[in-house]
Amino acid sequence: MKALTDTPGARAGRDAVAQGAAARGLGRDATIYQVADRAGVSIATVSRVLRGTTPVAVETRRRVLAAVDELRFTPSRSARSLAEGQHAANGIVFPDLSGPYFAEVVLGYEEVAAELGRSVLILSTHGRQAARQMVLDLASRVDGLVILGRTVGDEVLADLTARGLPLVLMARDPVAGADTVNAENSESARVLTEHLVHDHGYRSFAFLGDATTSTDTSQRWAAFRTVLREAKVPGPRAPTPCAFDEEGGRIAADRLLRRKRPRVLVCANDEIALGAVLAAEALGLRVPDDLAVTGWDDVMAARHSRPGLTTVRQPMRELGAWAARRLHERLAGDASEPRHEVLPTQLVQRASCGCHQEENR
Repeated sequence: MKALTDTPGARAGRDAVAQGAAARGLGRDATIYQVADRAGVSIATVSRVLRGTTPVAVETRRRVLAAVDELRFTPSRSARSLAEGQHAANGIVFPDLSGPYFAEVVLGYEEVAAELGRSVLILSTHGRQAARQMVLDLASRVDGLVILGRTVGDEVLADLTARGLPLVLMARDPVAGADTVNAENSESARVLTEHLVHDHGYRSFAFLGDATTSTDTSQRWAAFRTVLREAKVPGPRAPTPCAFDEEGGRIAADRLLRRKRPRVLVCANDEIALGAVLAAEALGLRVPDDLAVTGWDDVMAARHSRPGLTTVRQPMRELGAWAARRLHERLAGDASEPRHEVLPTQLVQRASCGCHQEENR
């Protein structure tokens, strides 16, 4: 049975109304261009009227609102972004996306960006030679960028800030014109090393991690060396370089332990440390009885490994969240001097350094 209104006459009436509306530009598909044309203004003026962020002449405002009402226009995010010369998207650049550290930072960033109504474009350069051009290409498609670590050189950052692109840097030394957010490294590395030297009495150390490619690692290495020097404990002349993942740690520790046997392996992150534990076990060494191992980050695996991994907890999600909020402030018009935030970290003592089980937390 057909509905009572579904008669030839009713259909003809609806068609006539629809055709009239289409002729006048009415309906859900009305665009910001049609509003601007009807009001005799630019799309930027339409946006200013709708947002109410900039003064507009009374008569101009009246014409725009009349056109909006007549056309039944509902602005979409993409329409607002077009009118404002924006992309409604931010970019975030990582040297790599594998591993729990990067995953946690991305989660923290994306959660805040979503709350603020910003889309996120993620770029992982993976150490490619074309990293510079990849970052520049992304910069042309977003309203602002967050860049982690030493993904690109300072000259690229200077180029981007000269273009007026808002930048927030993570895990990197400050650069003129950009906001930065870092986790505290030096003091926590000092506390960790003093714990190993003074509380446990260790006198033979190695450091696993590449300090030349990571600002965080270079700061940790410097503080580690300072404590050893002050305590008059012989230390390695340089870190043992390796990839920042479990396999890199396993390979580097295996090679090192086959040549010499330091009493402690201080690792640049938890993944390296977990790989070092595997290498030690494969060589018949017991952790911590024969070899103490420490990490950095306090990822979930560090808490559940056996033995539990002594490490330094850093606020990974908070790093991403802070960067997202600061970039949003810049895009909202904050023209203040760049901020350089340092988030606190904390030593977490577990069994891998030789602490008793009851001390674990």
